[in-house]
Amino acid sequence: MTSSRSSSSRKAHRTCPLCEALCGLELTLDEAGTVTGVRGDKQDPLSKGFICPKGATLGRLDGDPDRLTTPMLRRDATDAPAADGHEPAGQVPDDHAPGGHVPGGHVPGDHAPGGHVPGDHAPGDHAPGDHAPGDHAPGGHVSGDWDEAFQTVHRELAKVIERYGKDAVAVYIGNPTAHSVAGPLYGAAIIKAIGTRNVYTASTADQMPKHVSSGHLFGDPLAIPVPDLDRTDHLLMLGANPLESNGSLCSAPDFPGRLKAIGARGGKVTVVDPRRTRTADLADEHVFIRPGTDAYLLMALVHTLFAEDLVADLSGFAGLVRSLDDLRTLTADFAPERVAPVTGVPAATTRRMARELAAAERAAVYGRIGTCTQAYGTLNSWLVDVLNVLTGNLDRPGGAMFPRPAHAPVYRKKRPFTTGRWTSRVRGLPEVNGELPVATLADEIEAPGEGQIRALITIGGNPALSAPNATRLDKAFAGLEFMVSVDPYLNETTRHAHVILPPPRPAQTPHYDLALLGLAVRDYARYSPPIVPRPEGRPSEAEILAALAVIASGMAPPSAREAALGLDEMIITSTLKKATTVEGSPVFGREPDELRKTLDATMTSTEQRLDMMLRLGPYGDGFGADPEGLTLTRLRDEHPHGLDLGALKPRLDEVLCTASGQIELCPPSFAADVTRLRASLDAAPEGLVLIGRRHLRSNNSWLHNLPELVRGSNTCTLQLNPSDADRLGIAAGATVRVTSRTGTIEAVAEPTDTVMAGVVSLPHGWGHDRPGTRTRVAQGNPGVNVNAVTDEREIDPLSGNAVFNGVPVTLEPTP
Repeated sequence: MTSSRSSSSRKAHRTCPLCEALCGLELTLDEAGTVTGVRGDKQDPLSKGFICPKGATLGRLDGDPDRLTTPMLRRDATDAPAADGHEPAGQVPDDHAPGGHVPGGHVPGDHAPGGHVPGDHAPGDHAPGDHAPGDHAPGGHVSGDWDEAFQTVHRELAKVIERYGKDAVAVYIGNPTAHSVAGPLYGAAIIKAIGTRNVYTASTADQMPKHVSSGHLFGDPLAIPVPDLDRTDHLLMLGANPLESNGSLCSAPDFPGRLKAIGARGGKVTVVDPRRTRTADLADEHVFIRPGTDAYLLMALVHTLFAEDLVADLSGFAGLVRSLDDLRTLTADFAPERVAPVTGVPAATTRRMARELAAAERAAVYGRIGTCTQAYGTLNSWLVDVLNVLTGNLDRPGGAMFPRPAHAPVYRKKRPFTTGRWTSRVRGLPEVNGELPVATLADEIEAPGEGQIRALITIGGNPALSAPNATRLDKAFAGLEFMVSVDPYLNETTRHAHVILPPPRPAQTPHYDLALLGLAVRDYARYSPPIVPRPEGRPSEAEILAALAVIASGMAPPSAREAALGLDEMIITSTLKKATTVEGSPVFGREPDELRKTLDATMTSTEQRLDMMLRLGPYGDGFGADPEGLTLTRLRDEHPHGLDLGALKPRLDEVLCTASGQIELCPPSFAADVTRLRASLDAAPEGLVLIGRRHLRSNNSWLHNLPELVRGSNTCTLQLNPSDADRLGIAAGATVRVTSRTGTIEAVAEPTDTVMAGVVSLPHGWGHDRPGTRTRVAQGNPGVNVNAVTDEREIDPLSGNAVFNGVPVTLEPTP
C-alpha cells in the first residue's frame, strides 16, 4: 500500500504480525493515525527490507471497516436488545473504522494453505447482514459496552460451571495468538483459572507432530531444530512451500533469497512434494511423492544410511545418542526398493538422495505442514531429525540448530516430556502438550453425559472453517449454551458467540514475537510499541484476556486494566521469587522485592513482564549483574529496527532434558507405531487423494476480507493432473463434485501437470458463504471449504493431529 506523502506524515517501524517470517516494516502514518504507506524496513538486520504482498497491505488491514470496535452481544445473550431488532443508532461497528481508516483487515495467521474464487468486489458490494439466518445460523448481534460484555461472560460462565462442572467449559486457541504478545502471556492463565481439561488449539490441525517428536527426542516439545539456512550446503525439504508460506516453524525473512544463496555458494536444494510448487520450481531438484507416504521415504533414507555405512561419526555428541542399534533394526524392512511402489519415488532416487545428504559438508533436513498433517505425522517429524542426527548435522553450523531466544531463560531445566495424562471423554484420545485433538471437539460438544462441553471460549482462530469435518463442528457450535470469542471479526466461528470481545487494531497494539523468535534462523529480538493510542476506554488485548482469566476463576469482573495489573503483579512476583532460588539464575540469592522495584513503573504491566523475561534471559542484564545486557528499554530505544544477536550456536547441552539425559533416537512409542507403518507397506495405492495448497497472498481464513489479497493467482480451484481429468471427462473450468466420507463440495476444475497423477488439490481457509457474518469482501469471494470433505476420524495417533493430506475422495463432473 502506498500513497503520496504529506507534510504532516510520520514514520514508524514495527514487526509484521501476519506470518512467521518476522519481517520489519516501515509505516507511514498521517496526522489522524491512518497507515498510508508500508515498505520493508531496510534497517532491520534480519529482513533487510524484504516484504511480501501480505505485509504490504498492513495499512489496509489495520483500517478494515468490518473490524469490530466494540463488544458484540447476541440478541439472546443480552437483556436489553434494541427495541426494533436493529443495532442502536451510531453503534454499527462495521460502518466506521476508528478514525476513518482506510479499508483493510487483520488477524495474523500462518500455517495452513489458502486460495479463493476470483473476484474483485469492493467492501461495499455486500453489506453485512444481507443474508437471512438459516441452517443453524445464530441470531443477530448488537453492540454493547465493555462492562456489559464482561458481566455477561461472568454470569453465563458461572451458570455453566455451577451446573455441570469446570470441564463443561472448553477453550480453543487459534494460531493468531502466536503472533501476539498477549496470546502467549495470558492464554494459559485463562485455562488455569477455569481448571478445565477441555483445551484445544490450532496445533492439532498443524504442527503437533513436531512438538511430540521434539518432546520425546530432546525432552522439550518446544525445542524444535530449524535449518541453518544461511550456512548450509544441502537442504532437503519435505512438505514445505516457503516461497508462498514465507516459512513455518522456521522463521526466515526472504526465504526465496536465502534458498537462492544456497545455490550461489555451490549447494543444493531438493524439494519433495506431491505438487510442483513455486518452491519446487526454484529448487535444484523436485521429487514427486504420493501424499501420506513421506514416512516410507524417510525410513528408506535412514535404511540406506545404515545399509551403505553412511552414518556419520557421532562421537561429537559425547555419548548423548541413545538406541542407535534399535533404530537400525527398526528400519531393516524399509529398503528403497520395497517402499518405491508406495511412495512413487524410484529406489535409485532415494538412494542417491541419501548419499548426497551424507556427502554434504553441511546439510539440513526440514519438514513442514505437508509432513505433519498426515496419518504418520509424528513419525515423519521424528525421522526428519533422525536424519539430521545420523548425518552429524544436528546442533552444528549449517545443519539443524536450536535458536536461543532473548526472552527464554536457559537456567531452568524442564521436566521430561510425557503425554496421555488424561484422555478425551468420547474417543479416549490422549492429552498431548496439555490439550486434546481438535478433531474430537465436535464429539465432546454433541455427546451427552458428564463432562459434555456446554460452553466455549475461543481466542483467535476460525475452527468452523479450519477443523476437519468443519461442517459438523459448525453445527455443534450452534448447540452450545454459551460461547465467548476474542476476535476482531464477526466470522464463521464468532457468529455463534454470545459475546465477542474485539482486540484493538494492530497499530494500537504492542508486538514482540514470544513464540516465533524461538524458531528464527538467526538469534534476533525486536520490540514494537504501539504507534497509535487506543481510544479512551478501549482495553488492550492483554487486558481483555486478563479480565477473562479473572472472570474464569469465579471472581466478579473488575475493570480490564485492574485485571491485567493484578494478574501481572502475581506472575512477576512469583517468577522473581523462583528465579532467586535457582542456581545458575542471574539473580540467584538476591531479594525478589528489590528486583521488583527496578522494573520501570512507566511501562504497562505487560511490558514489565516482558522486561523481566528479557533481563532474566541469556542476553539480559540480570537486573544489573551485566550493565551491557539486554532490557526492554534498551531494545526499544536503542534498537528500534531490531537487534541481531548473531548466527545460531550449538546449544544441545542447554536444550536436552530427557529422563536419560540423552537424545532418545528410538522412543518406544515411535517404534511401536512403525508396526502400523509396516502393516501398510504392501498396500497398493488406490483412487484419488486430496491435499491442500498455499498461496502467497493468503493465510488461513484471516486475510480474505481485503480486496488486494483475493485477486490474481489466489484461485480456489480444484487442481488435478491432466491424465486424471481426461480419464474422468473433466474439462478445464468445469464444475466438479468432490465427495469423501464426510460430505460433498463442488469446485471449479483446473487441470495442471504441477500436480502428480492420482492427486487433487484444493486450498484451505475458504467457504465464506455462511449467514450471520460481517466480512463483506470475503462474502463476495466465498470460495469453497475444503474441510467439508476432510475427516475428523482420521488422526495421527501419536499426536492427535488431524489428517488433511492424503484424504480419499471421488470426483465426478456436474452438469
